[in-house]
Amino acid sequence: MVKLRAVYRIVAIDVRSRREGKDLRKVGFYDPMKNQTYLNVPVILDFLEKGAQPTGTVQNLLKKAEVFKELPSNQTKFNFN
Repeated sequence: MVKLRAVYRIVAIDVRSRREGKDLRKVGFYDPMKNQTYLNVPVILDFLEKGAQPTGTVQNLLKKAEVFKELPSNQTKFNFN
């Protein structure tokens, strides 16, 4: 019997592409069942410095992992419209 478990990939995508469109790069994953998160922090910081906007859920994961402490203070506020 197979147990269906939710495991989420964290990816960077172009804002102009569809939600299920091709990702630019896989930058991590999140397994809520095991409470396990893997983040490729240098790549994530590079995307954030270039102006990437994380979703609310990804922003919460990044806060929990203290990724924003590695960014300049003027880049820690994000626009969610």
